[in-house]
Amino acid sequence: MNGLQPPRPDLADEANHGDGFVRTYKAWKGSNVFVLGGRFIFGPDVRSLFFTIFLIVAPVAVFCVFVARKLMDDFPHHLGISIMAVVVALTLSDITLLLLASGRDPGIIPRNLHPPEPEGYEGMTEVRPGQTPPLRLPRTKDVIVNGISVKIKYCDTCMLYRPPRCSHCSICNNCVDRFDHHCPWVGQCIGLRNYRFFFMFVFSTTLLCLYVHGFCWVYIRRIMNGEEATIWKAMTKTPASIVLIIYTFISVWFVGGLTVFHLYLISTNQSTYENFRYRYDRHENPYNKGVIRNFLEVFCTSIPTSKINLRAKVPKEPKIAPRTVSGGFNSPSNGKTIGDIEMGRKPVWDEALGDISDYEGQHSVDYSDKDSRLPDVSPDLSRILPPDNTEGRGVMHHPRRSSWGRNSERWEISPEILPLSRIGESKRMNGKSNGESTNQNQQFEMRLSTVK
Repeated sequence: MNGLQPPRPDLADEANHGDGFVRTYKAWKGSNVFVLGGRFIFGPDVRSLFFTIFLIVAPVAVFCVFVARKLMDDFPHHLGISIMAVVVALTLSDITLLLLASGRDPGIIPRNLHPPEPEGYEGMTEVRPGQTPPLRLPRTKDVIVNGISVKIKYCDTCMLYRPPRCSHCSICNNCVDRFDHHCPWVGQCIGLRNYRFFFMFVFSTTLLCLYVHGFCWVYIRRIMNGEEATIWKAMTKTPASIVLIIYTFISVWFVGGLTVFHLYLISTNQSTYENFRYRYDRHENPYNKGVIRNFLEVFCTSIPTSKINLRAKVPKEPKIAPRTVSGGFNSPSNGKTIGDIEMGRKPVWDEALGDISDYEGQHSVDYSDKDSRLPDVSPDLSRILPPDNTEGRGVMHHPRRSSWGRNSERWEISPEILPLSRIGESKRMNGKSNGESTNQNQQFEMRLSTVK
Protein backbone atom coordinates (compact mmCIF):
# COMPACT_ATOMS: atom_id res chain seq x y z
CA MET A 1 0.00 0.00 0.00
CA ASN A 2 2.89 2.38 0.76
CA GLY A 3 4.22 1.94 -2.77
CA LEU A 4 1.00 3.22 -4.39
CA GLN A 5 1.08 6.80 -5.59
CA PRO A 6 -1.83 8.94 -6.74
CA PRO A 7 -1.99 9.37 -10.51
CA ARG A 8 -0.57 12.53 -11.96
CA PRO A 9 -3.24 15.10 -12.81
CA ASP A 10 -2.11 15.42 -16.41
CA LEU A 11 -2.13 11.67 -16.95
CA ALA A 12 -5.55 11.41 -15.33
CA ASP A 13 -6.78 14.15 -17.60
CA GLU A 14 -5.48 12.29 -20.64
CA ALA A 15 -7.18 9.09 -19.46
CA ASN A 16 -10.49 10.87 -18.96
CA HIS A 17 -10.38 12.34 -22.42
CA GLY A 18 -9.30 9.13 -24.06
CA ASP A 19 -8.89 8.80 -27.78
CA GLY A 20 -12.19 10.54 -28.49
CA PHE A 21 -10.70 14.02 -27.95
CA VAL A 22 -8.05 15.99 -29.83
CA ARG A 23 -6.53 19.42 -29.46
CA THR A 24 -8.40 22.18 -31.25
CA TYR A 25 -5.50 22.99 -33.55
CA LYS A 26 -5.39 19.37 -34.76
CA ALA A 27 -9.05 19.49 -35.73
CA TRP A 28 -8.73 22.98 -37.24
CA LYS A 29 -10.61 23.43 -40.51
CA GLY A 30 -8.81 26.56 -41.64
CA SER A 31 -5.57 26.74 -43.65
CA ASN A 32 -3.38 27.95 -40.80
CA VAL A 33 -0.01 26.57 -39.73
CA PHE A 34 0.58 25.89 -36.03
CA VAL A 35 3.85 25.87 -34.10
CA LEU A 36 4.69 24.55 -30.63
CA GLY A 37 1.50 22.61 -30.14
CA GLY A 38 -0.86 25.36 -31.23
CA ARG A 39 0.73 28.10 -29.14
CA PHE A 40 1.53 30.11 -32.27
CA ILE A 41 -0.75 30.37 -35.29
CA PHE A 42 0.45 31.49 -38.72
CA GLY A 43 -1.07 31.80 -42.15
CA PRO A 44 -0.52 29.19 -44.88
CA ASP A 45 2.13 31.42 -46.48
CA VAL A 46 4.30 31.49 -43.36
CA ARG A 47 7.41 30.79 -45.44
CA SER A 48 7.34 34.38 -46.67
CA LEU A 49 8.01 35.41 -43.07
CA PHE A 50 11.56 34.05 -43.31
CA PHE A 51 12.12 36.03 -46.51
CA THR A 52 10.90 39.20 -44.79
CA ILE A 53 13.30 38.62 -41.88
CA PHE A 54 16.14 38.14 -44.37
CA LEU A 55 15.30 41.43 -46.09
CA ILE A 56 15.64 43.16 -42.71
CA VAL A 57 18.64 41.39 -41.19
CA ALA A 58 20.87 41.18 -44.28
CA PRO A 59 21.19 44.94 -44.97
CA VAL A 60 21.54 45.68 -41.26
CA ALA A 61 24.40 43.20 -41.03
CA VAL A 62 26.12 44.87 -44.00
CA PHE A 63 25.60 48.27 -42.37
CA CYS A 64 27.10 47.13 -39.06
CA VAL A 65 30.17 45.58 -40.66
CA PHE A 66 31.05 48.15 -43.35
CA VAL A 67 29.56 51.42 -42.07
CA ALA A 68 28.74 51.50 -38.34
CA ARG A 69 32.03 49.83 -37.37
CA LYS A 70 34.00 52.52 -39.25
CA LEU A 71 31.91 55.31 -37.74
CA MET A 72 32.69 54.02 -34.24
CA ASP A 73 36.35 54.95 -34.87
CA ASP A 74 35.57 58.41 -36.30
CA PHE A 75 33.22 59.55 -33.52
CA PRO A 76 33.91 59.82 -29.80
CA HIS A 77 33.68 56.62 -27.84
CA HIS A 78 30.14 56.80 -26.47
CA LEU A 79 28.66 58.35 -29.61
CA GLY A 80 30.27 55.74 -31.86
CA ILE A 81 28.91 52.86 -29.78
CA SER A 82 25.44 54.42 -29.75
CA ILE A 83 25.32 54.30 -33.57
CA MET A 84 25.76 50.54 -33.45
CA ALA A 85 23.47 50.09 -30.45
CA VAL A 86 20.57 52.03 -31.98
CA VAL A 87 20.57 50.09 -35.24
CA VAL A 88 20.67 46.78 -33.34
CA ALA A 89 17.83 47.89 -31.07
CA LEU A 90 15.72 49.01 -34.02
CA THR A 91 16.32 45.71 -35.78
CA LEU A 92 15.40 43.59 -32.75
CA SER A 93 12.25 45.61 -32.09
CA ASP A 94 11.31 45.40 -35.76
CA ILE A 95 11.62 41.60 -35.83
CA THR A 96 9.77 41.29 -32.50
CA LEU A 97 6.84 43.33 -33.82
CA LEU A 98 6.87 41.25 -36.99
CA LEU A 99 6.59 38.04 -35.01
CA LEU A 100 3.86 39.48 -32.77
CA ALA A 101 1.83 40.42 -35.84
CA SER A 102 2.45 37.11 -37.57
CA GLY A 103 2.29 34.48 -34.83
CA ARG A 104 -0.89 35.43 -32.95
CA ASP A 105 -4.60 35.03 -33.52
CA PRO A 106 -5.66 38.02 -35.65
CA GLY A 107 -9.23 37.86 -34.34
CA ILE A 108 -10.65 34.65 -35.80
CA ILE A 109 -14.36 34.07 -35.28
CA PRO A 110 -14.98 30.40 -34.35
CA ARG A 111 -17.06 28.40 -36.80
CA ASN A 112 -20.48 27.10 -35.93
CA LEU A 113 -21.06 23.36 -35.91
CA HIS A 114 -24.52 23.90 -37.38
CA PRO A 115 -25.98 26.75 -39.39
CA PRO A 116 -28.40 29.02 -37.56
CA GLU A 117 -32.07 28.18 -37.81
CA PRO A 118 -33.93 30.50 -40.18
CA GLU A 119 -37.20 32.05 -39.23
CA GLY A 120 -40.04 29.58 -39.56
CA TYR A 121 -37.73 26.56 -39.26
CA GLU A 122 -39.20 24.12 -36.76
CA GLY A 123 -36.46 21.53 -36.86
CA MET A 124 -38.54 18.83 -38.54
CA THR A 125 -35.67 17.88 -40.83
CA GLU A 126 -32.34 16.73 -39.43
CA VAL A 127 -29.45 19.02 -40.37
CA ARG A 128 -25.98 17.50 -40.34
CA PRO A 129 -22.74 19.46 -39.89
CA GLY A 130 -21.76 21.27 -43.05
CA GLN A 131 -25.24 21.05 -44.58
CA THR A 132 -27.54 23.96 -45.29
CA PRO A 133 -30.98 23.75 -43.69
CA PRO A 134 -33.94 23.16 -45.96
CA LEU A 135 -35.13 26.76 -45.65
CA ARG A 136 -32.65 29.14 -47.25
CA LEU A 137 -31.06 31.64 -44.88
CA PRO A 138 -31.18 35.32 -45.87
CA ARG A 139 -27.84 36.37 -47.29
CA THR A 140 -27.74 39.67 -45.40
CA LYS A 141 -29.18 41.21 -42.27
CA ASP A 142 -29.41 44.81 -41.11
CA VAL A 143 -27.93 45.84 -37.77
CA ILE A 144 -27.66 49.28 -36.21
CA VAL A 145 -24.15 50.60 -35.43
CA ASN A 146 -23.98 54.04 -33.80
CA GLY A 147 -27.40 54.90 -35.19
CA ILE A 148 -26.51 53.83 -38.77
CA SER A 149 -27.87 50.72 -40.48
CA VAL A 150 -25.11 48.29 -41.51
CA LYS A 151 -25.55 45.09 -43.48
CA ILE A 152 -23.93 41.91 -42.23
CA LYS A 153 -23.49 38.87 -44.46
CA TYR A 154 -23.90 35.16 -43.91
CA CYS A 155 -20.77 33.03 -44.33
CA ASP A 156 -21.48 29.63 -45.86
CA THR A 157 -18.08 28.30 -44.82
CA CYS A 158 -18.23 29.28 -41.14
CA MET A 159 -22.05 28.93 -40.97
CA LEU A 160 -22.56 32.22 -39.16
CA TYR A 161 -23.58 35.81 -39.72
CA ARG A 162 -20.38 37.82 -39.67
CA PRO A 163 -20.21 40.55 -37.05
CA PRO A 164 -19.80 44.13 -38.31
CA ARG A 165 -16.36 44.79 -39.82
CA CYS A 166 -15.74 41.03 -40.08
CA SER A 167 -14.80 39.38 -43.36
CA HIS A 168 -13.77 35.91 -44.53
CA CYS A 169 -10.14 35.55 -45.63
CA SER A 170 -9.96 33.25 -48.63
CA ILE A 171 -6.27 32.51 -47.96
CA CYS A 172 -6.55 31.48 -44.31
CA ASN A 173 -10.16 30.27 -44.76
CA ASN A 174 -11.34 31.99 -41.57
CA CYS A 175 -13.68 34.80 -40.65
CA VAL A 176 -11.57 37.55 -39.04
CA ASP A 177 -12.97 40.32 -36.85
CA ARG A 178 -12.18 43.84 -38.10
CA PHE A 179 -10.45 42.30 -41.11
CA ASP A 180 -7.93 44.69 -42.65
CA HIS A 181 -6.13 42.56 -45.25
CA HIS A 182 -3.99 39.45 -45.63
CA CYS A 183 -0.34 40.51 -45.70
CA PRO A 184 1.94 38.16 -47.68
CA TRP A 185 5.05 39.76 -46.13
CA VAL A 186 3.83 38.95 -42.63
CA GLY A 187 2.25 35.63 -43.64
CA GLN A 188 -0.90 36.30 -41.63
CA CYS A 189 -4.26 38.03 -41.71
CA ILE A 190 -4.28 41.51 -40.19
CA GLY A 191 -7.29 42.00 -37.95
CA LEU A 192 -8.54 43.23 -34.62
CA ARG A 193 -5.93 41.52 -32.42
CA ASN A 194 -2.74 42.17 -34.43
CA TYR A 195 -3.36 45.39 -36.38
CA ARG A 196 -1.57 47.42 -33.71
CA PHE A 197 1.58 45.30 -34.02
CA PHE A 198 1.40 45.35 -37.81
CA PHE A 199 1.34 49.15 -37.95
CA MET A 200 4.17 49.41 -35.42
CA PHE A 201 6.18 46.93 -37.50
CA VAL A 202 5.71 48.96 -40.67
CA PHE A 203 6.51 52.19 -38.83
CA SER A 204 9.66 50.79 -37.19
CA THR A 205 10.82 49.41 -40.55
CA THR A 206 10.43 52.89 -42.00
CA LEU A 207 12.54 54.33 -39.17
CA LEU A 208 15.18 51.62 -39.69
CA CYS A 209 15.42 52.39 -43.41
CA LEU A 210 15.77 56.13 -42.74
CA TYR A 211 18.40 55.48 -40.05
CA VAL A 212 20.57 53.27 -42.28
CA HIS A 213 20.09 55.54 -45.26
CA GLY A 214 21.08 58.64 -43.26
CA PHE A 215 24.23 57.20 -41.66
CA CYS A 216 25.43 55.88 -45.01
CA TRP A 217 25.49 59.48 -46.23
CA VAL A 218 27.23 60.51 -43.00
CA TYR A 219 29.97 57.97 -43.68
CA ILE A 220 30.41 59.22 -47.24
CA ARG A 221 30.63 62.76 -45.92
CA ARG A 222 33.32 61.73 -43.42
CA ILE A 223 35.35 60.22 -46.28
CA MET A 224 35.00 63.44 -48.31
CA ASN A 225 36.20 65.56 -45.37
CA GLY A 226 39.01 63.22 -44.37
CA GLU A 227 40.52 62.76 -47.83
CA GLU A 228 39.31 66.03 -49.37
CA ALA A 229 37.77 64.07 -52.21
CA THR A 230 34.72 64.67 -54.34
CA ILE A 231 31.46 62.92 -53.61
CA TRP A 232 31.93 60.50 -56.52
CA LYS A 233 35.42 59.52 -55.39
CA ALA A 234 34.20 59.10 -51.84
CA MET A 235 31.36 56.85 -53.03
CA THR A 236 33.86 54.60 -54.82
CA LYS A 237 35.68 54.18 -51.51
CA THR A 238 32.58 52.57 -49.88
CA PRO A 239 30.53 50.52 -52.35
CA ALA A 240 28.58 48.96 -49.45
CA SER A 241 27.20 52.38 -48.60
CA ILE A 242 26.04 52.91 -52.18
CA VAL A 243 24.20 49.56 -52.19
CA LEU A 244 22.53 50.36 -48.87
CA ILE A 245 21.52 53.84 -50.02
CA ILE A 246 19.81 52.43 -53.11
CA TYR A 247 18.20 49.58 -51.16
CA THR A 248 16.84 51.77 -48.37
CA PHE A 249 15.68 54.43 -50.84
CA ILE A 250 13.52 51.89 -52.66
CA SER A 251 12.30 50.29 -49.43
CA VAL A 252 11.32 53.55 -47.77
CA TRP A 253 8.92 54.32 -50.59
CA PHE A 254 7.16 51.06 -49.90
CA VAL A 255 7.09 50.96 -46.09
CA GLY A 256 6.94 54.73 -45.76
CA GLY A 257 4.00 54.98 -48.13
CA LEU A 258 2.30 52.15 -46.26
CA THR A 259 2.86 53.98 -42.96
CA VAL A 260 1.27 57.18 -44.29
CA PHE A 261 -1.68 55.26 -45.74
CA HIS A 262 -2.38 53.47 -42.46
CA LEU A 263 -2.07 56.72 -40.52
CA TYR A 264 -4.91 58.00 -42.69
CA LEU A 265 -6.93 54.83 -42.07
CA ILE A 266 -6.44 55.05 -38.31
CA SER A 267 -7.40 58.72 -38.22
CA THR A 268 -10.67 57.93 -40.01
CA ASN A 269 -11.22 54.56 -38.28
CA GLN A 270 -11.26 52.50 -41.47
CA SER A 271 -9.68 49.23 -42.48
CA THR A 272 -7.96 48.60 -45.78
CA TYR A 273 -10.82 46.32 -46.81
CA GLU A 274 -13.44 48.94 -45.97
CA ASN A 275 -11.51 51.70 -47.71
CA PHE A 276 -11.35 49.84 -51.00
CA ARG A 277 -14.81 48.26 -50.81
CA TYR A 278 -17.16 50.76 -49.17
CA ARG A 279 -15.48 54.14 -49.74
CA TYR A 280 -16.62 55.86 -46.56
CA ASP A 281 -15.44 59.19 -47.94
CA ARG A 282 -18.58 59.12 -50.12
CA HIS A 283 -20.98 58.50 -47.25
CA GLU A 284 -20.99 58.49 -43.47
CA ASN A 285 -18.65 56.14 -41.63
CA PRO A 286 -20.50 54.57 -38.68
CA TYR A 287 -17.22 53.74 -36.88
CA ASN A 288 -15.54 57.17 -37.01
CA LYS A 289 -15.22 58.63 -33.48
CA GLY A 290 -12.91 61.53 -34.27
CA VAL A 291 -9.17 61.58 -34.88
CA ILE A 292 -8.02 61.45 -31.26
CA ARG A 293 -10.47 58.78 -30.15
CA ASN A 294 -9.70 56.76 -33.25
CA PHE A 295 -5.97 56.71 -32.40
CA LEU A 296 -6.74 55.89 -28.78
CA GLU A 297 -8.92 52.98 -29.88
CA VAL A 298 -6.08 51.43 -31.88
CA PHE A 299 -3.13 52.05 -29.54
CA CYS A 300 -4.50 52.58 -26.03
CA THR A 301 -7.25 50.01 -25.61
CA SER A 302 -6.69 46.49 -24.33
CA ILE A 303 -6.46 43.75 -26.93
CA PRO A 304 -9.59 41.57 -26.83
CA THR A 305 -9.20 38.02 -25.61
CA SER A 306 -8.96 35.41 -28.32
CA LYS A 307 -12.23 33.64 -29.08
CA ILE A 308 -10.44 30.40 -29.92
CA ASN A 309 -8.54 28.13 -27.53
CA LEU A 310 -6.19 26.13 -29.71
CA ARG A 311 -4.94 24.08 -26.76
CA ALA A 312 -8.39 22.98 -25.60
CA LYS A 313 -9.59 19.46 -26.27
CA VAL A 314 -12.61 18.93 -28.46
CA PRO A 315 -14.40 15.71 -29.45
CA LYS A 316 -13.29 14.07 -32.63
CA GLU A 317 -15.70 14.41 -35.49
CA PRO A 318 -17.46 11.12 -36.19
CA LYS A 319 -16.23 9.33 -39.24
CA ILE A 320 -18.71 8.78 -42.04
CA ALA A 321 -19.70 5.10 -42.03
CA PRO A 322 -19.12 3.32 -45.35
CA ARG A 323 -22.22 2.57 -47.35
CA THR A 324 -23.18 -1.09 -47.58
CA VAL A 325 -24.51 -2.29 -50.90
CA SER A 326 -27.76 -4.12 -50.37
CA GLY A 327 -27.73 -7.78 -51.10
CA GLY A 328 -24.47 -8.78 -49.49
CA PHE A 329 -24.00 -12.12 -47.74
CA ASN A 330 -25.02 -11.46 -44.17
CA SER A 331 -23.70 -13.75 -41.53
CA PRO A 332 -26.38 -14.57 -38.98
CA SER A 333 -23.79 -14.65 -36.22
CA ASN A 334 -22.25 -11.19 -36.62
CA GLY A 335 -24.41 -9.49 -39.21
CA LYS A 336 -21.40 -8.28 -41.23
CA THR A 337 -21.56 -7.99 -44.95
CA ILE A 338 -19.18 -10.31 -46.72
CA GLY A 339 -19.36 -8.83 -50.20
CA ASP A 340 -18.99 -5.12 -49.35
CA ILE A 341 -18.00 -3.05 -52.33
CA GLU A 342 -17.28 0.09 -50.28
CA MET A 343 -14.72 -1.80 -48.18
CA GLY A 344 -13.12 -3.30 -51.28
CA ARG A 345 -13.68 -6.92 -50.17
CA LYS A 346 -14.58 -9.78 -52.46
CA PRO A 347 -17.20 -12.37 -51.60
CA VAL A 348 -15.84 -15.20 -49.49
CA TRP A 349 -17.61 -18.21 -50.87
CA ASP A 350 -16.40 -20.61 -48.21
CA GLU A 351 -17.95 -18.42 -45.53
CA ALA A 352 -21.11 -18.09 -47.50
CA LEU A 353 -21.74 -21.81 -48.03
CA GLY A 354 -23.42 -22.16 -44.66
CA ASP A 355 -25.77 -19.31 -45.49
CA ILE A 356 -26.61 -20.66 -48.91
CA SER A 357 -27.39 -24.10 -47.53
CA ASP A 358 -29.95 -22.53 -45.20
CA TYR A 359 -31.82 -21.30 -48.21
CA GLU A 360 -31.71 -24.46 -50.29
CA GLY A 361 -35.14 -25.55 -51.23
CA GLN A 362 -36.35 -21.95 -51.44
CA HIS A 363 -34.96 -21.59 -54.93
CA SER A 364 -36.69 -24.10 -57.15
CA VAL A 365 -35.70 -24.18 -60.81
CA ASP A 366 -38.03 -25.54 -63.48
CA TYR A 367 -36.60 -26.59 -66.82
CA SER A 368 -38.31 -27.61 -69.98
CA ASP A 369 -36.43 -30.87 -70.07
CA LYS A 370 -37.48 -33.08 -67.17
CA ASP A 371 -34.31 -35.13 -67.43
CA SER A 372 -31.99 -32.12 -67.24
CA ARG A 373 -32.73 -30.84 -63.75
CA LEU A 374 -30.19 -29.18 -61.49
CA PRO A 375 -30.37 -31.81 -58.73
CA ASP A 376 -28.90 -34.30 -61.22
CA VAL A 377 -25.70 -32.33 -61.19
CA SER A 378 -23.23 -33.16 -58.49
CA PRO A 379 -24.38 -31.56 -55.18
CA ASP A 380 -20.86 -30.34 -54.47
CA LEU A 381 -20.63 -28.70 -57.87
CA SER A 382 -23.97 -26.96 -57.44
CA ARG A 383 -22.76 -25.46 -54.16
CA ILE A 384 -19.48 -24.00 -55.38
CA LEU A 385 -20.47 -22.66 -58.79
CA PRO A 386 -20.85 -18.85 -58.49
CA PRO A 387 -23.12 -17.00 -60.87
CA ASP A 388 -21.68 -14.98 -63.73
CA ASN A 389 -20.33 -11.48 -63.05
CA THR A 390 -20.90 -11.70 -59.29
CA GLU A 391 -17.33 -11.19 -58.07
CA GLY A 392 -17.17 -8.23 -55.71
CA ARG A 393 -20.97 -8.08 -55.39
CA GLY A 394 -23.21 -9.41 -52.71
CA VAL A 395 -26.02 -11.85 -53.39
CA MET A 396 -29.37 -11.34 -51.76
CA HIS A 397 -31.10 -14.10 -49.90
CA HIS A 398 -34.57 -13.12 -50.95
CA PRO A 399 -36.01 -15.88 -53.13
CA ARG A 400 -37.45 -13.47 -55.63
CA ARG A 401 -34.14 -11.60 -56.02
CA SER A 402 -31.79 -14.51 -55.65
CA SER A 403 -28.81 -14.44 -57.99
CA TRP A 404 -29.10 -18.20 -58.20
CA GLY A 405 -32.68 -17.86 -59.30
CA ARG A 406 -31.94 -15.05 -61.78
CA ASN A 407 -28.99 -16.77 -63.33
CA SER A 408 -30.84 -20.05 -63.57
CA GLU A 409 -33.23 -18.34 -65.93
CA ARG A 410 -30.31 -17.35 -68.14
CA TRP A 411 -28.48 -20.64 -67.96
CA GLU A 412 -29.88 -23.07 -70.43
CA ILE A 413 -29.01 -26.36 -68.78
CA SER A 414 -28.97 -28.74 -71.71
CA PRO A 415 -27.99 -32.39 -71.80
CA GLU A 416 -24.62 -31.26 -73.08
CA ILE A 417 -23.39 -30.33 -69.59
CA LEU A 418 -24.81 -33.29 -67.69
CA PRO A 419 -22.57 -36.06 -66.41
CA LEU A 420 -21.65 -38.90 -68.72
CA SER A 421 -24.25 -41.26 -67.28
CA ARG A 422 -27.03 -38.79 -67.99
CA ILE A 423 -25.69 -38.11 -71.45
CA GLY A 424 -25.68 -41.81 -72.19
CA GLU A 425 -29.27 -42.11 -71.03
CA SER A 426 -30.23 -39.07 -73.10
CA LYS A 427 -28.49 -40.64 -76.08
CA ARG A 428 -30.52 -43.86 -75.80
CA MET A 429 -33.76 -41.96 -75.36
CA ASN A 430 -33.18 -39.58 -78.28
CA GLY A 431 -31.38 -41.98 -80.55
CA LYS A 432 -28.28 -39.96 -80.92
CA SER A 433 -25.16 -41.33 -82.57
CA ASN A 434 -21.86 -42.19 -80.92
CA GLY A 435 -20.20 -39.23 -82.66
CA GLU A 436 -22.75 -36.85 -81.15
CA SER A 437 -22.14 -38.40 -77.72
CA THR A 438 -18.38 -37.78 -78.04
CA ASN A 439 -18.98 -34.20 -79.09
CA GLN A 440 -21.26 -33.67 -76.13
CA ASN A 441 -18.61 -35.05 -73.76
CA GLN A 442 -16.04 -32.58 -75.10
CA GLN A 443 -18.43 -29.69 -74.82
CA PHE A 444 -19.27 -30.71 -71.26
CA GLU A 445 -15.61 -30.73 -70.27
CA MET A 446 -15.06 -27.34 -71.85
CA ARG A 447 -18.12 -25.84 -70.18
CA LEU A 448 -17.18 -27.37 -66.83
CA SER A 449 -13.69 -25.95 -66.95
CA THR A 450 -15.06 -22.55 -67.91
CA VAL A 451 -17.51 -22.56 -65.00
CA LYS A 452 -14.77 -23.53 -62.55
